[in-house]
Formats: sequence, structure tokens, C-alpha cells
Amino acid sequence: MAALAAVTLLSLTACATDEPAASPSGSASAAGSGTGEQSKFFVQADYDAELALLDAAPTGPADKPWEQVLNPTMVDTAKYKKNGPHKICFSNAALNNPWRQVGFKTMQAEVEAQKSRIKEFVHVDAEGKDQKQIADINDLLGKGCDALIVSPNTTATLTPAVEAACQAGLPVIVFDRGVDTKCPVTFINPIGGYGFGHVGAEFVSQKMKPGGKVLALRILPGVDVLETRWSAAKVAFDKAKVDVVGVEFTDGDPAKTKKTVDDYIQRYGTIDGIWMDAGAVAVAAVEAFQDAGKPVPPMNGEDQLDFLKIWKDKNLTAIAPTYPTYQWRTPIIAALRILDGQQVSSPWKLPQPTVTQENLDQYLDPGMPPLHYAMCGCTDLPGYPQRWK
Repeated sequence: MAALAAVTLLSLTACATDEPAASPSGSASAAGSGTGEQSKFFVQADYDAELALLDAAPTGPADKPWEQVLNPTMVDTAKYKKNGPHKICFSNAALNNPWRQVGFKTMQAEVEAQKSRIKEFVHVDAEGKDQKQIADINDLLGKGCDALIVSPNTTATLTPAVEAACQAGLPVIVFDRGVDTKCPVTFINPIGGYGFGHVGAEFVSQKMKPGGKVLALRILPGVDVLETRWSAAKVAFDKAKVDVVGVEFTDGDPAKTKKTVDDYIQRYGTIDGIWMDAGAVAVAAVEAFQDAGKPVPPMNGEDQLDFLKIWKDKNLTAIAPTYPTYQWRTPIIAALRILDGQQVSSPWKLPQPTVTQENLDQYLDPGMPPLHYAMCGCTDLPGYPQRWK
């Protein structure tokens, strides 16, 4: 996930034992503060629904998870039907981390695969800035787009801009991160943050020693998919009664992540579990334990290949819930279906596979770069593998 503009910090209350006086990394969250108050983003019904989806069977082509849907709810799109080829516009939150870079390459390749139906593809990068993305969307409304795809930088701040695009009569497709409005034709994402957060936290809780100390590493607050990841992890950690000694924001920076983990090792002597709301800096966390001469505790990462490789090479106790980059194909497919007047699911929930010890080998690909994501769904697209190297 991107290094995003901070919107609001979680209010964390002191409830853990063995509490240090101050946060060793100097972040706004207090070390030893436990899981704190539940995020304002937490919705019990949504949490329950996402966890139920973890066991749901998808509909759609078995070999194309980016076209599959979990529990589809179809909506009519006849009013948007028009003749092609089409101009598709995309307002992107950012390209400032490997996950987004891999995803965007996948989207570009999907556009190329659909070149007979797409006459122009306009991409605008908001560079992780809310106000720039608001201006970008406003500018795109005057560019003759046939459909608008939006990956919002932050949830609440981008909602009015998305609503304005809907009111302009464009079919709007939101994906990756959500907004606080139902006006887009569909919202596309995998099962979501609750599912990701639950899978990682439940694994760490079960694999660590009873009563052990967990360090939770987050990026920044204010983005729904990240907030719900932490919300679900909080539920799991509270239920398991683990000692969450710190909840730290790292800005997705490997150096800051490594220093944060090292500070906690120095303060507590040992950390028994690591939970992360995004896995791009998982290797940095592993290296902090290695440099300190400490065993790497049970942890979660993501499907970034550098983490999968170190997991395999060092025989880590690990799991990788995913937020598959193949989802970047789906908005292009959805836009074309909508412009054909075909029904689409709203929301469009995609499968969200988990990398485990049992299936780790099938996702390792030594021919791809360390920062590539295994769930790209890109092997059948134009330019593979060179485009992603």
C-alpha cells in the first residue's frame, strides 16, 4: 500500500502489561498500549460478511480469478451502453510502491490486450496527494472519457470528487480502496481488509507462545482497506489475549521498519510475533531480527517475492494473506462490460488467496524481480515477463 497522507491517528489506550514509558520509534502510537480502541472504520456486519467470504466459492472462469465474483449481486448498466472503441480514464492514487507499480503494469497490459476496443487510455497519477487527485478527477470530467476508473488515495476526502463524477453521468468504477458513497456503478476489490487482517492475526496468535508479545506494524491511518485490516487483527488479538506491546506506523519505509523492530527488540529483549497491515516491508522486519541475532518470530507478510524467498530460504513460520495485484485487470474488464450494457456485480468481490507453507513453492518464481507480486495474474498478458522486470 502507498505511503499516504495521514488523516487521523487511532486513539490507543494503555491496557497491556510491561508497558514502556514512551514509544521507542517516536510514532504517535504508544508502545505497550495494547490494541486500543476499535477503528471508526469498523463495521461489524461488514467484518462478519468478509470472514464468511473466506470460505465462499467464486463464480466465473476457474483459471481467471480476476473475472470471478464472490456472492454476486448484479446491477443493470443498460443506460451506459454506447458504441466503441472507447476512451477509458483512470485516476490513480499513486505509483509509489511496488504493489501499485506491479498492478499498474498489469492494468496497462490488460488495456493492450483489449486494444481493439479501447481507442485511448488516460492515466493520471495523484502521487499520493488527496488534493491533486481531486483536481485530477475534476480535470478528467472535461476530457471526453467514456468511463472513469478511480483508485482513491484516501476514503473520506475523495468521496465528494467521486460523487461529482457520478453526477456528471459517467459510469464510475472504484477499485482497490473504497469511498463513502454508493454512486459508482461498482466497487471492485478482493475480499478485503477484514479478511487480510484476520488471516494474519489468527495465524500469529496461534503460532506464538501463549502470552507472548506482538508488535503490529502499520503504514498510515485513514485508508479503509488498511483500517479494516487492523480492525480485524484487533478482534483476533483481543480474543486470543495476546500482549500487543506496540502499534507503530512505519510509512511503508524499510529503514523505518527495521529501526522500529530493532527498538522493540532492544526494549523488550524479544518479540514473539509480528503482524503487518501490508507486506512490502516484511523483509526489513526479518532483517532486524537477523541483525540482532534473534530468531524470527511467527509473522505475516504478503505475496511480494522477496518475502516469499526469505520465508523459504530461512524456513520461517509465516503466512501471506494477499491483496492480489490481479485486481488491476478487473476495472478494465468491468468498464468494457458496462459500456456494452452488460450487468456487473456491485460490489464485485474477487477471491483473495493466501500463501501458506503448503502452497509456498507454487508462488515462488526465481525468474522474476524481488519486488514482483506472485498474484499478478499477468502470465497470459502481452509483454510477460519482460514488462514486469
